[in-house]
Amino acid sequence: MVDIAFGPSPEKRPDPNAPGAEYLALMRRKRLYGGLILVVFVAMLAAGFDVAQDRNAGGFLPGLAQLDDFPREVLSEAWEKRADLPALMWKALPSLIETVNIAAVSTLIGVLAASVLSLLATRGLALWPRLAPLFRRLLDAMRAIPEVVIALILIYILGGGPIPAMVAIAIHTTGAMGKLFSEVAENADLKPVEGLASVGANWSQRMWLGIIPQVAPNWFSYALLRFEINVRASAILGFVGAGGIGYDLKIAMQWGGGSYDTVVAIFLVLFVTIVVIDQMSDRLRHRLVKGA
Repeated sequence: MVDIAFGPSPEKRPDPNAPGAEYLALMRRKRLYGGLILVVFVAMLAAGFDVAQDRNAGGFLPGLAQLDDFPREVLSEAWEKRADLPALMWKALPSLIETVNIAAVSTLIGVLAASVLSLLATRGLALWPRLAPLFRRLLDAMRAIPEVVIALILIYILGGGPIPAMVAIAIHTTGAMGKLFSEVAENADLKPVEGLASVGANWSQRMWLGIIPQVAPNWFSYALLRFEINVRASAILGFVGAGGIGYDLKIAMQWGGGSYDTVVAIFLVLFVTIVVIDQMSDRLRHRLVKGA
């Protein structure tokens, strides 16, 4: 007679009278798989270290002793000129405002584009269901290319300035937010959509009245988090000539000794700005998600 509880295979059956036997076997398998993955990871790390060591200009291990030489030089010069730091921080304020503007505009454009594309790419909500995979691949392509690569291409075409940075960050934001927005929309309740469809509402009306009210808190929370990321990204893109405070930081570092107080002042301005934005967005996200 076939054992319908465990299948027709002839191997040894687990003892149903042993409490937790299946759970213990499952945990042993998980530990085994985890150990194998760790061994493979360590082996790949060890195999790649020699290659990286050979290609490194000065050698990794010999350079460890000099790791703190540059930070010590920068901080010592900034400490000697610490009285000038407030004035330098104030001088960096216009560039900081430009950086925040780049992040804000690119976040707004990216979030608006992601809102539309995510609904067109969501299963069960897409206006054209057969084209939903195409929109999903479009979002994949947008977030697959780093902002710095897009910015370098646009700087070559448009020249330096904030516009290439804004477009590059907006494209990457559209891809990243579109993925998150689509996953949130997939979990929305479809009953309001069905009710609106029964009274003749078109697709845009069903989305605006049936889906957006459900997903808006999570979408807005993700948008605030992305704004924090884009502030950092816009500062980084300044190193490739995309304007903002990152460009000033690049120039100050290129001047070398004598300008390190400016470098520290810019870092302090960026740090304070990111902390303030993080605190404000954290409170807004908490109020949106928790309702308090």
